[in-house]
Amino acid sequence: MRAVHPAVVEVSGGNLVWVLLVLLISCGALAMAWMFRQEVLRAPEGTENMRAIAQAVQEGANAYLQRQFRTLAVFAAIAFVLLLFLPADDTVVRIFRSVFFLVGAGFSAAIGYLGMSLAVRANLRVAAAAQDEGRDPAMHIGFRTGAFVGMGTVGLGLLGASLVVLLFQDSAPDVLEGFGFGAALLAMFMRVGGGIFTKAADVGADLVGKVENNIPEDDPRNAATIADNVGDNVGDCAGMAADLFESYAVTLVAALILGSQAFGNAGLVYPLLIPGIGALTAVAGVYLCKPRAGENGLTTINRAFYLSAGIAAIASVALSFLYLPTTFAELDGAETSPLDLLAGFSAPTGNPALIASVAVLIGIVLAAVILALTGYFTGTDFKPVKDVGRTSITGPATVILSGLSVGFESAVYTTLVIGAAVYGAFLLGGGSLSIALFAVALAGCGLLTTVGVIVAMDTFGPVSDNAQGIAEMSGDVSPEGAQILTELDAVGNTTKAITKGIAIATAVLAASALFGSYIGTVLESLADIVPAEDDVLTFFVFSPDVLVGMLLGVSVVFLFSGLAINAVGRAAGAVVMEVRRQFREIPGIMEGTGRPEYGRVVDIVTRDSLRELATPGILAILAPIAVGFGLGVGPLAGFLAGAIASGTLMAVFLANAGGAWDNAKKLVEDGHHGGKGSPAHEATIIGDTVGDPFKDTAGPAINPLLKVMNLVSLLIVGAVVSLTLGEDANRGASIAIGVLAAAGIVVAVVLSKRRSTVIGDDDAGPTTPPPPPPAASSGDPSPTQPLSTP
Repeated sequence: MRAVHPAVVEVSGGNLVWVLLVLLISCGALAMAWMFRQEVLRAPEGTENMRAIAQAVQEGANAYLQRQFRTLAVFAAIAFVLLLFLPADDTVVRIFRSVFFLVGAGFSAAIGYLGMSLAVRANLRVAAAAQDEGRDPAMHIGFRTGAFVGMGTVGLGLLGASLVVLLFQDSAPDVLEGFGFGAALLAMFMRVGGGIFTKAADVGADLVGKVENNIPEDDPRNAATIADNVGDNVGDCAGMAADLFESYAVTLVAALILGSQAFGNAGLVYPLLIPGIGALTAVAGVYLCKPRAGENGLTTINRAFYLSAGIAAIASVALSFLYLPTTFAELDGAETSPLDLLAGFSAPTGNPALIASVAVLIGIVLAAVILALTGYFTGTDFKPVKDVGRTSITGPATVILSGLSVGFESAVYTTLVIGAAVYGAFLLGGGSLSIALFAVALAGCGLLTTVGVIVAMDTFGPVSDNAQGIAEMSGDVSPEGAQILTELDAVGNTTKAITKGIAIATAVLAASALFGSYIGTVLESLADIVPAEDDVLTFFVFSPDVLVGMLLGVSVVFLFSGLAINAVGRAAGAVVMEVRRQFREIPGIMEGTGRPEYGRVVDIVTRDSLRELATPGILAILAPIAVGFGLGVGPLAGFLAGAIASGTLMAVFLANAGGAWDNAKKLVEDGHHGGKGSPAHEATIIGDTVGDPFKDTAGPAINPLLKVMNLVSLLIVGAVVSLTLGEDANRGASIAIGVLAAAGIVVAVVLSKRRSTVIGDDDAGPTTPPPPPPAASSGDPSPTQPLSTP
């Protein structure tokens, strides 16, 4: 049967009012973000030493991001031009798809930069509050900093999507592809670059400072301390904010594409309304985050999350029945979808309001379950981390083995939960493929209702970590204040691990919805150019070409992870050699009379992280092009399926293994199994250094990788169908494009492998590590001379 395209959808009348309301909510979210920012900046800044250290971190973070943005501007310019040549309904859509690519990239960069900018100003304010006012005011400042980033993420995401819907109506999904691609591409680069920066500095600082010289983590005698604190902000603050913003944008892209097919006019508006509710409930979550007497900070933050999620669930169900009709016959602009006709599925039946409500609830419940599950596998109060900590008694090898075990096991359970959510949403479609795919996208929209609080929880981590570092480096905080900051740092360490799990779930739902959009676009393209008698969907998993595509998708995830981890290893090696050189050559460092050259380490990690950006980015962009043009639309579908499946498992494994190692180290530092300075402590430090690039570089970067590859596939699928299946098909040209893309990947990987390692570099110093200075011991005080001008 010949497929028919859905009727033209439009935003007018009551729908126009709803979209304008969402636009107003987005502006309100940005206003709340500004208010939270001003509240943070009004807090006292602490002592002169604190301000000097914070200033050094600010300068390093700003310098890195400015250099990174200059590098990424080249990629953005190339992508802008290439988008102009990809197929679109008309010239206006093609132009504005490229324009909104820049808008999405700009918003992603802006939220990353602004979040980092406030975080590096909030850290010393948290330290000062802990010293002068106590735990609750310090925690308040830290969470308000996160609230600024969270509300900014929500506000910019809704602003961009609602403006596109208002301006382009039924062409909005096509324009939004550019918006989502820009956000995803920038987020991936910021995740990779920031992750390499932060973990290279962290690993180098730990190996030379803690292991070789037995000095505290943020001791100013360690030349890598400033770079480590800078990295926390460019990696966790800027990177995570950009990551969740692009998840926001990409989920809305997929939901609007599928919604316009499934629900007609309402499908172009309803996906905006649910995140709009999330913006309002995020504000509630921020104000509900008030510690009770004697309560652990993590309990306070978790309670705020669960309460805001519960409010969002109730409000979403109420809105669904208020806005959506109870029968499909009442949906304006909805016709039988080409997905259903061409794939042989039945027309939709049931209650649209009920289907949408349950789908959104699935997403909200998924967020809560992932929070609890990730907290169990990475929290210091639970058996997995305690077991990893216990293995430290027998050395670093058993620590690494037990951490790997936690990562592998947790990946299975988390993937099962995510898979159950996706399949549960899919079942809501009954016999209709279009409704089933839209339900999966709506589950993603339900998850978006929690993003404001999730970003706040994540940003709280690096802010509290940096606050403790500033306190230790300045020497101006009393033991009581230091204990408060240690507690907040432990809370932040757990919230960072938890939010990584939810970010992965968001990425998987977004990628699954985009995959559905890809299939729908293929079917529509086939309806235009393939004879009616050939209108058959042939993406059979047992077809050898589709299976090859799956294997390639899995391979890309593994290669991407390996490249990211190897990049951290090279950069960390350079840091190790530089810090060793300074301990050896600069007199008086261990006595506190000599000043380390902090800027040298910042320059090393900045240089190395920026030069490592290109290869993972090239892989993510060119891999789907090589598979699509080289093998066809069926293998490309297999490629995406393989990447989503393996990427889910890999991301959870890396994040949770790294989180378990990190918190096992915290457990030992709290006095278990010998405490600081013991052999068990050294073993957990080694485990933590292995886990650092797992949880903060490769693992988080897989999230945008999946969405970039899905968006690239969605953007090129029209050209792939035209060149491989149309009446004017040119298989030679198609294969040539695929071969060129594959060659580009090979060249990028080979050049990456040829980069020199630290051992033997001309500027790296000697390769033999010096013996630890005799004055170093676990009981050494911080230098008597405070760090005033890093």
